[in-house]
Amino acid sequence: MPRLILASGSPRRRTLLVGAGFDINAVIPPQIPEVRRDGEAPIDYVRRLAREKSAAVPGTNTWVIAADTIVHKADTIFEKPKDDPGAAIMLGTLAGDWHRVTTAWNLRWSGPSPAPNGRTVYKGHSTSRVKFRGLTPIEIARYVVTGEGRDKAGGYAVQGLGAGLIDRVVGSTTNVVGLPLDKVVPAMLAAGLTRSKT
Repeated sequence: MPRLILASGSPRRRTLLVGAGFDINAVIPPQIPEVRRDGEAPIDYVRRLAREKSAAVPGTNTWVIAADTIVHKADTIFEKPKDDPGAAIMLGTLAGDWHRVTTAWNLRWSGPSPAPNGRTVYKGHSTSRVKFRGLTPIEIARYVVTGEGRDKAGGYAVQGLGAGLIDRVVGSTTNVVGLPLDKVVPAMLAAGLTRSKT
């Protein structure tokens, strides 16, 4: 049975994959620069990062899955906030309006043996639309001080206390968390990865 390496330090992605029944044999966060190129569209940026993260992690006869998630509104990308004041500004900008969350993923076979079914790469991306409630400065400050959004794109977590900031989600919620399971699970099964029976 093929092995699986998760090329991500995100505990949320690990939880999603394990919850979907897949055994992760190793977690190896890739070390690559995450810098947007001049004129690079948000979708192109997140797809490139997923591809580069997957390629940066070695493996021997294993599947390597990597992903990257961005929060974006028009051409502006809201990365992980650098500090709490930055998080407050970010959430204030998103408050009361729609934004998009895109996760790109890349499942790559790392030889040297041939891939189980001959296909060496499965990849894709999903975009969900998220609308925040109108938020007061006090609400934003109370959320920021929890620290929940410090390591998350857009400065919030849909699966945590950040759910209280949200009015509506259109599309995959697991995509907003960090991995669109509706797309990733079929690809992993097609790649020959099987779910745990326990």
